[in-house]
Amino acid sequence: MRVLAWMLTRMVLVRFVSILIGISLFVLTLEVVAYAKEILAAGHGSLGFIFHYAVMRSPAVLAVFLPMSLLLAMLLTMTELSYRNELTAIWGAGVSPLRIVSMLLPVAIITGGMLFLLNNYAAPAAAPTLRAWGIADYADKKVQLGEKDPLWMRSGPDILRAAAANDDATTLEDVVIFRRDAQGLLHEQIFAKTAHLEGDRWNLSDVTIYTRFNLPPNRLATLIYSGAMKPAAAGARSGDPEEMTLSDLSYFISNAGFGVRPVWVYQTWWHKRLTALLTTIAMIALCIPLASHFRRGGGIGVLFAAGVGLGFIYFIIDGIAMSVGELGFVTPWLAAWMPTLVFALLAVAMSLRAERV
Repeated sequence: MRVLAWMLTRMVLVRFVSILIGISLFVLTLEVVAYAKEILAAGHGSLGFIFHYAVMRSPAVLAVFLPMSLLLAMLLTMTELSYRNELTAIWGAGVSPLRIVSMLLPVAIITGGMLFLLNNYAAPAAAPTLRAWGIADYADKKVQLGEKDPLWMRSGPDILRAAAANDDATTLEDVVIFRRDAQGLLHEQIFAKTAHLEGDRWNLSDVTIYTRFNLPPNRLATLIYSGAMKPAAAGARSGDPEEMTLSDLSYFISNAGFGVRPVWVYQTWWHKRLTALLTTIAMIALCIPLASHFRRGGGIGVLFAAGVGLGFIYFIIDGIAMSVGELGFVTPWLAAWMPTLVFALLAVAMSLRAERV
């Protein structure tokens, strides 16, 4: 059984790596060709910058196509074994579908770990640079980085936004404080040219205060604000949850999203980060019982089409679930885990049925 497990693992991994690299290179090549002018302009005409851009984009592209590549690798392995009637020999030797799934658990762990690392570390690390370049989909996300990166803070119900800050966020520029009541309704806005942290208090200068009762604005030279403001992490100040690490998401969740987006958006993406391993297991577990219906080499095309169809259905449902989770229509954990759990249960049901056949 160890020989069989090693053979299946090697076959799946070789095909998985080949498919993932092939698809990713194809997509990156198309993107580079489509946005060649913008890329060269950002790199001041340097051809080497094209390679730099492709390297920075590769983590996000790899993360998108990794689950589908694993599914295709599994289907290619199963169809090849079925075509050579090797599946018949495997079933005849008494190896059950569940046993084969357990043999391929190392593959699921490796690929699931890769997916988690790409989504939680590699892609977020590249995002600030890509936003600074403002190429392709990042054109609308382009923000100024470093000291001019927008900064969000929170103190109780109050939200603060600063257009710029120094490295340790003790001096802020172009400050807006949104004062809210216990129900979260805005009742006052404080605009200040600068704010300096002195002890536990903020010293605001050149202040204008607006209230919701249409009263004339109140203008002050200085104002002391005593709220204990917490700054958002510098690498996550754009507020895009798909470009945050788990720690960034947790920080935004604990501070109610800093007023950038509703807190359930960050909760949904926090749970989504944890589904990587179960997603890869589901991709593997779906293919094994499906292949058990083609024991004698027939219907290979049907096997491949059915597997690809199930894979596309999964990704469509996953996209819809994330959308409704971000909109707050369903509980965040349910939106993130439901597609994977449903397909995992489907894989278990198919495996149990194959065991009885």
